[in-house]
Amino acid sequence: MKAEQYQHGSKEKLGILLVNLGSPEKPTASALRRYLGEFLWDPRVVELSRPLWWLILHGVILRIRPRRSARAYAKVWTDQGSPLIATSKLQTRAIEQRLHKRFRGNLLVDLAMRYGKPSIQSSLEALRRAGARRIVVLPMYPQYSATTTASVFDEVARVLTSWRWLPDLRFINHYHDHDKYIQALANSVREHWARHPRGQKLMFSFHGIPQRYFDHGDPYFCHCQKTARLVAEKLELADDQWMVVFQSRFGREPWLQPYCDKTLQALPAQGVKSVDIICPGFSADCLETIEEIDMENREIFLQAGGDHYRYIPALNDREDHVEALCEVLTAHMFGWPETMPSWDAGIRALEEKHSRERALAMGAKK
Repeated sequence: MKAEQYQHGSKEKLGILLVNLGSPEKPTASALRRYLGEFLWDPRVVELSRPLWWLILHGVILRIRPRRSARAYAKVWTDQGSPLIATSKLQTRAIEQRLHKRFRGNLLVDLAMRYGKPSIQSSLEALRRAGARRIVVLPMYPQYSATTTASVFDEVARVLTSWRWLPDLRFINHYHDHDKYIQALANSVREHWARHPRGQKLMFSFHGIPQRYFDHGDPYFCHCQKTARLVAEKLELADDQWMVVFQSRFGREPWLQPYCDKTLQALPAQGVKSVDIICPGFSADCLETIEEIDMENREIFLQAGGDHYRYIPALNDREDHVEALCEVLTAHMFGWPETMPSWDAGIRALEEKHSRERALAMGAKK
C-alpha cells in the first residue's frame, strides 16, 4: 500500500470524475496497437478464457486490426486530436462552470478515459492531491452495460485498493431514462428537422454487445429500448416511424439485433428512401458515430438505393445536455456538505483553519 502524506485539518473538497471510453494518442498503427491491446484485454469487454483469448488477441487481432483502425481514425482526427477527447474536455469545463455557480465553489471536476489517457488512476490521484474527500464517478454511458459502466467501476475499485484513506464514494450506474437527457435528445431531433426535410424513419443506433451477454443478465438492450421509446414519445412518433438498431459488432458470434448496417442495406427495397439516424448511447461524437455511422453506413444506404441519409450529431457539449448531466450529478451528490443550502464556504474555511491550528498544537507535522 502506497505511503500518503496526510495533513491534519487539511481542506476537504468534493470531486467529480467524468469517465468515457478513450482514444488512441495518435491515428497510427502503433498507437492503435497499444490502445486496442488495453481495451480488448478487459475481461468485461471480451468474456472468453484468458489463455485462449490471449492467443487470439496477440496472435491474430493485434497483428491485423491496428492498421485498419488507424486508417479509420485518420478520417476523423482533428487539429485538437481525437474528437472524443476534445469534446469530453469541453463537457468537463462546461459542467464544472455550471456546478460552481450552483454550489458556490469548493468543487472539483476532472476527466478520465477507461482506456488510454488521461487514465482513471491519474485523474483519481489528481483529485486526491487537490483534497477531494468525497468523489462521485459518472461514466458517460447513459445505458448501463457490464462492458462499459461496470468496467469503469472495476478500474476505480482497483485504484482505490492502494489508497490507505478511502474517500466517500458514489458511483452512477446509468441515466438512460432521466427526463432532461430524454428532453435533450428530443430537442436535438426537432432542431434537425427544423433545418432539414424529415426522413421517413428515425433510427436509433446503439453500440452492440454480444447476444449472450444480454442472455446472461446484462440490462443494456432494455435500457436502449426504453431510451428510444421515451424519445419517440416526446416526438409523438407512430410506431412505424422509428426503430432501434445496433452497430459496431465484432467477431462471429451473434450480437444484439437488428444490425444497423444490414437494416440500412435492406430499407430502400422496402420503400424507405430517406432516414434520419441518431446515436443516443454516445455522449460525445467519436469514431463510431463519425466514421461508422456518418460515413460508412451512409454509403451502404445510398448504394442500396436510398436517397437521403442524415446523421443527427451526438449531444456533445450542448447546453441542454450539460444541464442534464449536472442534474444527474446533483441528484447523486445530495446530502454532501457542498450541496446543502446551509453550506457556507467562508465558515467552512474558518473551521478548517481552526482545526489545522489545533492539530499543529497537538504535534501534527506542518
